[in-house]
Amino acid sequence: MPTRYPDSFKRNIIHRYEQGEAIQLLCTEYRIAPSTLYRWRKEYRTISTDAKTYTPAEFNAMSKHLKKLEREFQIIRQSGLIANTPLQNRLAFLEQFYREHSNFSVHELCEAMDVARGTFYNHIFRRADHSRYEAERAELMMKIQQIFDESGQRYGAQKIHVILAEHGTQVSARRVSAFMRELGLESIRTDAKKQYQKRQRFEKKNRLERKFTADHPNQVWVSDITSFKVKGLRLYLCVILDLYARKVIAYRISRNSSTNLLTATFRMAYKDRGEPKDMTFHSDQGKQYTSSTFMKLLRKYEIKQSFSGKGQPGDNAVAETFFATFKKEEAYRREYASERHFRKSVDQYITFYNEVRPHGTLRYKTPQAYEEAYKAKENESL
Repeated sequence: MPTRYPDSFKRNIIHRYEQGEAIQLLCTEYRIAPSTLYRWRKEYRTISTDAKTYTPAEFNAMSKHLKKLEREFQIIRQSGLIANTPLQNRLAFLEQFYREHSNFSVHELCEAMDVARGTFYNHIFRRADHSRYEAERAELMMKIQQIFDESGQRYGAQKIHVILAEHGTQVSARRVSAFMRELGLESIRTDAKKQYQKRQRFEKKNRLERKFTADHPNQVWVSDITSFKVKGLRLYLCVILDLYARKVIAYRISRNSSTNLLTATFRMAYKDRGEPKDMTFHSDQGKQYTSSTFMKLLRKYEIKQSFSGKGQPGDNAVAETFFATFKKEEAYRREYASERHFRKSVDQYITFYNEVRPHGTLRYKTPQAYEEAYKAKENESL
């Protein structure tokens, strides 16, 4: 009958092995087969991280739990529930959570709720019901921000530390540096020109500012991506509309919400519309629209990019309204039997939307008719 060894005995031997003792010597001393010791090594060896030391079983359990949490967070992000929650509601939640849970940093909280740290601090600064510590902290951060701004955003932590000391506020340069990171303040560096050019290239401007009008087709395109669950399968629909006639000029469906989905949809529209020039492309700040691949593609065709503000779905109201209409008039009225059924439904609805359905904004003409009327008028003037 095989000998049963207690866990403490096994752990002790594996501990000696991890301290440098040879497996053969341990096998000889305890009269244990090498295969048995190798099996124990898999089960009881320690896995060390910066925070803690784990057994393989503990590490595997933690990895599974982390993967589960990552998937849950991905679902929450893609659902749009956070982005669609009013900013004031998110700020109120963050303030309460920040007060009650000191083990979370401001960076972690703002990242989770998709709120800029500067916005959060501005919200905190306006509140009067602070504890003494919070009030002093807020006042110090305001002083740092003020000195930084008055320097033309030139001073680093060391200079700000000196100026604070000259005005009677004693705080270390290291702490000033930490506050500057939280406020997102960066002083001039040796690569200032390079950083300036990078900011100019990737600055997320809202060029529309909720002015959803265009003088002619191919002046402004708007886009968005939404998802649907069909028979347990997640499908993503990307659409691009021409703002002039609210016409869907390209759309694609994919099982992956990737940058490739967006670039393929854009290339389809760009080719079908005759490769237009002097145009603006507007969207939210989703990862597909801010990816280097897509932004580089727009720069290649000299197309200006415009973005909605974070947490401001109204900034992309035309695309958002299209999806709301599609869901109300089509998607939520169907029970899709398959992915093929869903794709066919999208095809039929977009044809209906462009060519049959009158649009209130277009004086109750269809998008197709409204655009054709423009072309006819343009031809007459030639």
